[in-house]
Amino acid sequence: MAKKVRWGILSTAKIGREQVIPALKNGDLMDVVAIASRDGNRAQDAAAEFGIPKAYASYEALLADPEIDAVYNPLPNHLHAPLTIKALDAGKHVLCEKPIALNAEEAKQIEAAQRRSGKIVAEAFMVRFHPQWQRAREIVRSGRLGDVRVIHTFFSYHLVDPDNIRNQADIGGGSLYDVGCYAVATARFIFGADPERVIGAFDRDPAMRTDRLASGLAEFPSGRHLAFTCATQLVPTQRVQIVGTKGRLEIQLPFNPRRDQPTRLVIDDGRDLIGSGEETEEFPPSNQYQRQGDVFSRAILEGSSLEFPVADAIMNMRVLDALFRSETSRAWETI
Repeated sequence: MAKKVRWGILSTAKIGREQVIPALKNGDLMDVVAIASRDGNRAQDAAAEFGIPKAYASYEALLADPEIDAVYNPLPNHLHAPLTIKALDAGKHVLCEKPIALNAEEAKQIEAAQRRSGKIVAEAFMVRFHPQWQRAREIVRSGRLGDVRVIHTFFSYHLVDPDNIRNQADIGGGSLYDVGCYAVATARFIFGADPERVIGAFDRDPAMRTDRLASGLAEFPSGRHLAFTCATQLVPTQRVQIVGTKGRLEIQLPFNPRRDQPTRLVIDDGRDLIGSGEETEEFPPSNQYQRQGDVFSRAILEGSSLEFPVADAIMNMRVLDALFRSETSRAWETI
C-alpha cells in the first residue's frame, strides 16, 4: 500500500471545510485526493480552495474511484449509515462523523458491512485523541482524584435557523444527536465502562420538533454517574467536571478547543471551596482532528486494530436510544 492513505471527502460540509480537510492535508500519513458534492460546482469550488485534485458531482462517483483508500463522511446525520455502508461495500475505509447512525440497529448494519468488506470504520469523536482528554483519563486512572464517582458535562450553543440541518428533526437534528453524544462518549472514555441504565428529560422546539434542551443521568457500574445537559438554544458554553473522593478535575474547553491556543486542566484537591488546592496543567496547541486522522490512517497502513472500533460506536448509539426511549416512558431505561 502507498505510504500515505488517499482520502476522499463526501460533501462540502462546514466541519469538513473548516476542520477535517485542513487536518487531513497537514497529516504525515494522509493525502486528500478527491471531494464530492451533489452540486458539482460546489465540489469544484472546494477542490480549488483546498488544492484537491479531483472533484465529483456525486458521492457514488467518488466511491467508484479506485485510487481512493478511505473516505470521510460528514453528511447530515440521516446519511451517515447509508453512505458509510455504500463506501464500505465499495472497498473504502470510513471515518464517519458522529453520530455514526440514527440508532443502534443502523450502526449494526454498518458493522455487518465492515465484516463483508474487511475494511475499518470508526466514529469521529476527535476529542478522545486530544492530549487534554488523554491526560484526564491518565489522572483518573492514577487514583489522584480518589474514587471517581461523578462526571458533570455541559455543552450548549444557540442556533435557531430552521434551515440548518441541526434544526431538522426528520434528518437527525437536535441537541442529543449533535452534542449530547459527546457527553456519553467521553464519560465512557473516562470511566472505561458502559452505563447500565439512563433517564432523560427533553424540551422540544414547538415548531422544529427538535430537542433543543436535553438533560440526562447515566448510571455506570459501581455507583458512578454521568449527569449532563446539552442544548441548541442556550448561550454557548462547555465544561466538564470529573469528581472523586479526593479531588476534582475540570476540563475548561473540552470539545472545541482552538487548535492555535493552549488548553488547560484544573486539578483541585478540595482542601477548601475557594480553590487554594488548585493546580493547572497546560497543553500546547494541538489539532485533535489531525491526531484522529493520523491514528486512523496508521491503522490502515499497518493493518492494526483501533482502540475505538465500530463496536464502540454501536454502544454509544444504544445509550442514545435508551435516552430517547426514556423521553416517552418517563422512566429509567436499561441499555
